[in-house]
Amino acid sequence: MFIDKATIKIKAGDGGNGAVAFHREKYINAGGPDGGDGGKGGDIVFLVDDNLSTLADFKYKRKYKAANGADGQGGRRSGKKAEDLIIKVPRGTVIRENESGTIMADMSGDEPFIAAKGGKGGWGNSHFSTPTRQTPRFAKSGAPGEEWEVTLELKLLADVGLLGFPNVGKSSFISVVSQAKPIIADYHFTTITPVLGVVSMGEGSSFVIADIPGLIEGASEGVGLGHAFLRHVDRCRMLLHIVDVAGSEGRDPVEDFEKINLELERFNPELAERPMIVAGNKIDLATDEQRASFKEYIESKGYQYFEMCAPILEGTKTVIDAVAAKLVTLPPVVRYEREEIPLDMLVKKQNTGFTITVEEDVYIVEAPWLIKIICRTDLDDYESLQYFQRVLVSSGIIDALREKGINEGDIVSIYDYEFEFME
Repeated sequence: MFIDKATIKIKAGDGGNGAVAFHREKYINAGGPDGGDGGKGGDIVFLVDDNLSTLADFKYKRKYKAANGADGQGGRRSGKKAEDLIIKVPRGTVIRENESGTIMADMSGDEPFIAAKGGKGGWGNSHFSTPTRQTPRFAKSGAPGEEWEVTLELKLLADVGLLGFPNVGKSSFISVVSQAKPIIADYHFTTITPVLGVVSMGEGSSFVIADIPGLIEGASEGVGLGHAFLRHVDRCRMLLHIVDVAGSEGRDPVEDFEKINLELERFNPELAERPMIVAGNKIDLATDEQRASFKEYIESKGYQYFEMCAPILEGTKTVIDAVAAKLVTLPPVVRYEREEIPLDMLVKKQNTGFTITVEEDVYIVEAPWLIKIICRTDLDDYESLQYFQRVLVSSGIIDALREKGINEGDIVSIYDYEFEFME
């Protein structure tokens, strides 16, 4: 089953809790605090697997959670870090934050992507020892791991996209110019999944061509199979439009050509501007008048035009040579840049409350929704810090601290971030 889009929920592991412990040893009185820190929670990591060609696995499993870090122990022993959860996806998968549509990563290379960071372990009580607080009897809980709902969208990595109505000969063409083995039959929608083929142009030179399932009129609005697969044309550096020049199914080749181009433009106007070569197929069934008329029409539109009969290899090498020559002049396959998730959206969506506990003049704030804000805020940058302070004010945390009796100079602890309270 070919599935090229899926929505899943991912949750990184929570950090382990810090320990409250005191040193105990024979002949040593009043041993100091020695509670260890909690271990870090596991990350959610996406990794490309070239053995995968579909997102079918995500149809049956939609929730992924990494393990939590272990709690700290006495003797300043830190809890064990949890293992990361690796999620494998096909090359070309684009990961988006579901609500905002923000691109989190384009899995086109081999680099792993940490989509959700595990929570840091809470500090043990040994961290809170000061000259005036020598026996702290509290520690910090581990920070919660990041949690996201993400959409995975597979966009094939191909240099050339084959376009055309069903049964115009695209499958036959890709089968004779590459090692791809698509199903070939004399009926519509034989190809129901995209097919990739590598075309070798000699030692050290090749390109990837994609046979996109046949489009029909209305595809951009969801008619037929084409709508589901138009996204796979997005990355193609150029298009090869194959037309049944003989009109063997009673259609007009000129109308076929115009209708497909219209569907491309409706789906994505940029696609209509993509470089295109046109190949008239099934010339063995066409009259001289049909061939001459269609050639004149296409060339009047400014496109390069070639004729072929794919099953018997007539003209196919000329087409491939022209495609290869065109590719040399074009930029590489499109890769999508990572985007920053709007902080305002995170605040609006995640602000669901907080708790404040006071432990020996340390004001500990716990608010899981703040984790995403902290992770995406540069606290060393003045503007970012000002934004974070506005979040604390607008969420009511600052007012709640005042109600708890906080004084200037007291310590506010928000997970692994601490600061002195200033009026």
